[in-house]
Amino acid sequence: MRPAIFLCAQASLAEGCARGFDPYGEGRDSLVLVRWQGRLNAWRNRCPHQHASLQYRKDRFMSADGQHLVCFAHGALFVPGTGVCVLGPCLGQSLQPKALSLDEHGGVWLAPALET
Repeated sequence: MRPAIFLCAQASLAEGCARGFDPYGEGRDSLVLVRWQGRLNAWRNRCPHQHASLQYRKDRFMSADGQHLVCFAHGALFVPGTGVCVLGPCLGQSLQPKALSLDEHGGVWLAPALET
């Protein structure tokens, strides 16, 4: 089992914003953390259409209107709170959720996971 990995302080992510993280030191942001409607959600940074990363550059995950996560390779739009695709080539499919834990000091952690 992989141990929990510290990502950031809760206060560092504003409402409606998304940031990428490289929790496993792979040299790329494999995780997207988004604060949406007061909740923090983590998604694997991989579009279900052709498995491309979502962002077009560092931390650019949100659509121009700020209402969706967007795959800039294919234009797919995802609801930030559910990960469900509502427009694009993977309509109805979802981003893969990742479990988070929050500590009493305001830290956000990627929850422990089984090795894959």
